[in-house]
Amino acid sequence: MTPDEIKRRLERILLKVQKPGRYVGGEYNQIVKSWQGVKTRVALVFPDIYDIGIPNLGIAILYDALNRRSDVLAERAYAPWVDMEEEMRRAGIPLYALESKHALIDFDIVGLSLPYATLYTNALNLLDLAGIPVRAQQRQDNQPLVIAGGQSTFNPEPMAAFIDAFVIGEGEMIANDIVDVHQQWRDSHTSRQDLLRALSQISGVYVPSLYEPQYHPDGTVAAIEKLYEKTPLPVVKRIVPVMPPPPTRFVVPSIGVVHNRVSIEIMRGCSRGCRFCHAGMVNRPVRERSVAQIIDAIQEALDATGFEEVALLSLSSSDYTNIVELVETIIRRFEGKNLTISLPSLRIESFSVDLLEQLKGARQGSFTLAPEAATDSMRSIINKPIASEQLLETARHIYCRGWKTIKLYFMIGHPCETLNDVKAIADLCHAVLAEGRKIIGRRANLHIGVSTFVPKPHTPFQWVACDSLENITAKQDLLRKQLHGAGLKLNWSDPKDTMLEAVLSRGDRRMAEVIYLAWKGGARLDAWQDQVNHHAWRSAYDEAGLDPCFYTHRQRPLDERLPWDHINTGVSRRFLARDFLASQEGKLRPDCRLLCHACGILPLFRDLRPHNLDSRWKCPDSISEELSPSPEDA
Repeated sequence: MTPDEIKRRLERILLKVQKPGRYVGGEYNQIVKSWQGVKTRVALVFPDIYDIGIPNLGIAILYDALNRRSDVLAERAYAPWVDMEEEMRRAGIPLYALESKHALIDFDIVGLSLPYATLYTNALNLLDLAGIPVRAQQRQDNQPLVIAGGQSTFNPEPMAAFIDAFVIGEGEMIANDIVDVHQQWRDSHTSRQDLLRALSQISGVYVPSLYEPQYHPDGTVAAIEKLYEKTPLPVVKRIVPVMPPPPTRFVVPSIGVVHNRVSIEIMRGCSRGCRFCHAGMVNRPVRERSVAQIIDAIQEALDATGFEEVALLSLSSSDYTNIVELVETIIRRFEGKNLTISLPSLRIESFSVDLLEQLKGARQGSFTLAPEAATDSMRSIINKPIASEQLLETARHIYCRGWKTIKLYFMIGHPCETLNDVKAIADLCHAVLAEGRKIIGRRANLHIGVSTFVPKPHTPFQWVACDSLENITAKQDLLRKQLHGAGLKLNWSDPKDTMLEAVLSRGDRRMAEVIYLAWKGGARLDAWQDQVNHHAWRSAYDEAGLDPCFYTHRQRPLDERLPWDHINTGVSRRFLARDFLASQEGKLRPDCRLLCHACGILPLFRDLRPHNLDSRWKCPDSISEELSPSPEDA
């Protein structure tokens, strides 16, 4: 279907749906290029609605990087809400890119962002809506190459049947490599199989059709076999050695979205070593942008967008080496501009309060902290040593300086957790609110978010079982009974949603059939509590003959080959096993910047260390070589 025909049909349906502005494009700073004037056309697709997808920094980075090339155009597409999907299917409108209104099937490459596993059925739905065969093996030479990247693809196996190639790791450099290989393949006029084989030779690219898993009779993975001798095994993640200048010409949304702001990534990676944290493990090593580069990027982005909020993003903002200098420079440079500057992911200490106190406009709404656990034993297990008195002291600083609301995030369902550990969460919350009442009276508020732990791949807890539904329900009931009343607000996650996330993130390649059947049965928008269709998922498990408990509630022995073991994040399997055993003994590991634990990331990327890694990272060669990842680890 031509863009003109898509536009004509859109005109007839847009007034029938909520928020037509999601579907029209034309935003300030969008990039429109001549369709015929480029060699490669890339559609960047976020498989959730516009309101969620347009602030996504990963899409913004790739949009900027690809459009800098004169021979490439990159355009955007998002998932329609249920009303718009119904109208599009009824009117025969395929999924299209906002900039040019070309159907996605007209593009050379379709890049899907998969930051979390509950987007999987959305991804299938968007491919189908675009008219692209959902299963990779059914695509023809003249149909788009479907690429996927994002945090959830560090276990790519559940989506292996639907994706031509996965980007493992950071995409800025790989995106250009993929385009180059695609252009060479098109000029060669060879088969799609030749393209896939060529893509597999790019560092950080995993082509699932060139590998085949073998299984033991008990259902566990026996081996991953190469079907093409030149494919790497394991596939090692790609990292950007030096963080490039960040994007600054952000697309300004035409409607209100979850974040109308400039997002500047100040550092990548984290050295804290929280054992439950997937992002902290797979995004190593720590790399930082300079203060000058950050300040210049903020100025450029404000000039280009008119936004009035700036978010300085990282996994642990107060660990940024020059955080004090950065905050002081921002204050001097942007004084009187009425900007709101947010620093998410701050440590629980008065220093964090001092940082936000200095930032004009930051005291809006609440102050967020994530203690995760409330007893010393649980803190030692998860490696997040935050004393209760330290949290109370920080709370006193917050309430004293004018904030009325504190948000605390906890996680239940940790390994070895007891009801007493959960009760301690309620007790600690009451103690925090009591500190606020002493300082500002009944104006003090405390909001508590309680999520349920999912043991993620490539973390020290990857071998443990999920907590049972009965235990989760009992723990939530305890918190609901104890955390209510004036000044308290409790939010929690549905245990069924948690189990769905767990099975999708921990599954093997056989889960693809379940995902497909669930989508055919009506599952989509699974990240939305009012849309998730658990009946469709139960039916899909039954039809596929798979028991979800095999993936969720089964403790895995340390010598079991895991579905994602052929993906090497740079953190060795031996290190993860040692850290898991340390958790069972309640042993803490200090910050990696204080003491190297030989996780494997530094020797794996040894050539980065002299000029890019922080000098505080100490990794003795004799230890690092002994404990670096080896073929046996995968």
